[in-house]
Amino acid sequence: MSFDLRTEFSIRNARVVTADQVFTGGVRVYQGEFNDVTSDHHGLSGEDWAGDYLLPGLVELHTDNIEKHLLPRPKVCWPVPSAVMAHDAQVVSAGITTVLDAIAVGDLEPESLRTQTLHACVKGFDDAREAGLLRADHYLHLRLELGEENLLSLFNPLARHQRLKLVSLMDHTPGQRQWADIGAYRAHVAARHCWSEQHIDHMLAVFNDRQQRYVNQNREKVISLCRDQLRHVPLATHDDTLPEHVSEGVRDGMRISEFPTTLRAAQAAHEHGLAVVMGAPNAVRGKSHSGNVSAAELARHGLVDILSSDYVPSSLLHGAFLLQESGYSLPQSIATVSRHPAQQIGLTDRGEVAVGLRADFLRVRIFQGIPVVLGVWKQGRQIA
Repeated sequence: MSFDLRTEFSIRNARVVTADQVFTGGVRVYQGEFNDVTSDHHGLSGEDWAGDYLLPGLVELHTDNIEKHLLPRPKVCWPVPSAVMAHDAQVVSAGITTVLDAIAVGDLEPESLRTQTLHACVKGFDDAREAGLLRADHYLHLRLELGEENLLSLFNPLARHQRLKLVSLMDHTPGQRQWADIGAYRAHVAARHCWSEQHIDHMLAVFNDRQQRYVNQNREKVISLCRDQLRHVPLATHDDTLPEHVSEGVRDGMRISEFPTTLRAAQAAHEHGLAVVMGAPNAVRGKSHSGNVSAAELARHGLVDILSSDYVPSSLLHGAFLLQESGYSLPQSIATVSRHPAQQIGLTDRGEVAVGLRADFLRVRIFQGIPVVLGVWKQGRQIA
């Protein structure tokens, strides 16, 4: 989507949220950037926002929302172009102006549809972007399932993708990390896939075999490749449960801890300087869908650095506002979905309402306690 960056306009009488303040004021936008941010809104002649919030555009590091459009039902594949455009529209409507599409590389399940749609999905985003059809800025987050037999052959063709911004290493084998509670896992897959108890037993045996055969060797090879060829791309560990998991990630050069499942793991991540990412759906629901530590509990300990919408784009802004109930100020809360994620992936030109940065911003109004996105601007142009 092309932009005319010559546009100049002002907004006044908004509740502006900057990195460290909330004040009634306004902004002036010129050539796609914030040219002025002021509490003297009476000096601006632009549109009156009547006290609605003016927030930075949201930055999302980990959403697999595209899968809901690619695979709307078990064993049903949707056309990639349609899925990509529907996903883009959904994230923009949620206020997300920069998104890392978290695409799974490999799966525990043999002959997974995730694996079959991997390269077509990446190409779908590339084609839509080249055609100028995407409204949000889309980058790539490759989620590497270490129990995948063919992981390296799937990852290698994508490892040097020009829009790759994050690589995470995952092991979803039930019995540890996210699925330490086998009972919770059984209930989850029985409801999601309608698997019988006998089939669950069979798949658990398959998963455990794949873990024993592939996880350690894949991890070593991926870490070696990333150290040699992808030093500019940050690495994330995933579903840390024990401090030992965090230590392993630190040893391997990780900078981000995604979705730690226990308070101990999140504390260890902070002690080692890793940024902690938690799920916004967890924050909105007040609990983890797999029975692990809540985002609210980690926030009460000051351990939530970044929120991710994960599987519900609209949860991102809502979850950020809810962090205030755990002791975060509004600027601190909004930073978890804007400035902090942008900084972690090296996008220093956005994520904050500040002079000289990109004019990616939102108009938001509170309705029955929930923040509602009324408008979305990217580089000064309204896109929703």
